[in-house]
Amino acid sequence: MAQIISGKELAQQVKNRVSQQVIQLKEKGIYPCLAVVLVGKNPASMTYVRGKEKDCQQCGIESRVIHLPEDTGQQALLELLHSLAVDSQVHGILVQLPLPAHLDEQAVIEAIPPEKDVDGFTPVNVGRMMIGQSCFLPCTPAGCMEMLRHTNINLTGKRAVVLGRSNIVGKPMSMLLLQQNATVTICHSRTENLKEICARADVLIAAVGKPRFVTQEMVKLGAVVIDVGINRLEDGTLCGDVDFEAVAEHASAITPVPGGVGLMTRAMLLVNTVQAACQQS
Repeated sequence: MAQIISGKELAQQVKNRVSQQVIQLKEKGIYPCLAVVLVGKNPASMTYVRGKEKDCQQCGIESRVIHLPEDTGQQALLELLHSLAVDSQVHGILVQLPLPAHLDEQAVIEAIPPEKDVDGFTPVNVGRMMIGQSCFLPCTPAGCMEMLRHTNINLTGKRAVVLGRSNIVGKPMSMLLLQQNATVTICHSRTENLKEICARADVLIAAVGKPRFVTQEMVKLGAVVIDVGINRLEDGTLCGDVDFEAVAEHASAITPVPGGVGLMTRAMLLVNTVQAACQQS
């Protein structure tokens, strides 16, 4: 049976470190502040924002949640972001995605100054990550890398397969693995011989958004499996992109859903916020 990589335990360790950093910053008169902008009433987004607010509270970070109506226009949103960008009391800015369809998501992301982009989504931070410069890393891939470090796997020379090519997870995940000297393959909906490719992976990252898509036959004996997916089934229960029970018999280590990558994503946001406060001060 595989080692269960507990996001709950690891996230708590990260939060403990962040709490100590916040105490030290406050002693210097620096009060880390994260502004979260939520447009509309997407239930999942509202749950995420409440979680982020709770995390900040636990670590002593000020959390400003700005909840805008669904019909907020592009110009009004951009003006709000500009006001947060020039506010010296705000160190990190996060716009909760997805946005309502009438808003230009990319333009909104680009309105966040790179030094306050604690989500790591702006072109400047993405570009810096691509060439290995210091930057704010996207929180989910950064959390996945922390979980891999916890398994003590040496990624050098290992075959890593990333299922999914999104800008938020798949692409940055592959780059971070490459920077640790893994040999990386990105798979997607048009990949041929998908099962065979996955079954050769020493490390498998699943981020396709399909419930229990990864079956036991797709996993190499002894592989490390990181499940980024979170899917709500008809009965209301949550599951990942991996068939957890079956794959856990095959893998050497695996993340659960819930209680896995999601909690680490939130923890890495706190890390980025404190880093932003340090750099701006």
